[in-house]
Amino acid sequence: MAAKRTVKREPELLDRTRELDADQSVAGVAGPGRWLIIDYEPTSLFSLKMSSATSSVGRSLLTPTPYAAKMAFVDAAFCTGRGDTAADLISALAVCEVRMGVPARAALTHTIIKVRQEPKKAIPGEPYISAVAYREFVHFRGCMKWAVDLAHMRDTIAELIVGLAPHIHYVGKRGGFIQFQGMCRATRLGLEFTEPLVAGKAYESATPGHVAVLDDFGPEANLDALNSYSDTPIKRDRQRRFIHTLVPLFIVNEGPGFTEYRGPS
Repeated sequence: MAAKRTVKREPELLDRTRELDADQSVAGVAGPGRWLIIDYEPTSLFSLKMSSATSSVGRSLLTPTPYAAKMAFVDAAFCTGRGDTAADLISALAVCEVRMGVPARAALTHTIIKVRQEPKKAIPGEPYISAVAYREFVHFRGCMKWAVDLAHMRDTIAELIVGLAPHIHYVGKRGGFIQFQGMCRATRLGLEFTEPLVAGKAYESATPGHVAVLDDFGPEANLDALNSYSDTPIKRDRQRRFIHTLVPLFIVNEGPGFTEYRGPS
């Protein structure tokens, strides 16, 4: 007699959409709405290389990625003495959608700079040599918004997110400083937010912009895999995934050393 094959079922995902549509506060933030919108003011140039970029050709994205935003929350947890919550925080963020709201305008600079780097072949007495590299930096005008979906999040994690948000001071490369401005909740997101492109889905919105590949946590993201000091490799589509996304910034002007973008009005 053949043995029966047992199929492992995924645990049912918590859905609080209807509850969040009620006019009540969550983690001290007044409702209604499933989206927690956090406002940040960029206070320096932004740069975040595409995952496919090399060290010498540093093409920059025009927005933080969901992966970068989620890692910023994890970093803030450690910096504020709440590192013991990091594992639960990552598990919650792995199934949480985060959308990025772009500022009204952005100017991208195309820059060749001098750098010091290790030579391909060792040179006695010279651990580093002079070289040049291509770098792009973004100047934003207007607020940057992060939208965190609370629909599949427990109150304890929502309270942690709300508590950590003011302690996030940079995103992207170190030196890409941002300043917390406040937060609110919303039932729907505006046209300034990024939108993942899903195969076979029809889009009614004709928001102008460009498509970029943004990374995000995978469904099996965990602290060991995401830890830079761990030997555990990150597996594509499991701990880290890449999503084609509509970024609502379109070109309005360009020259030899810059490209200017504008968001939806």
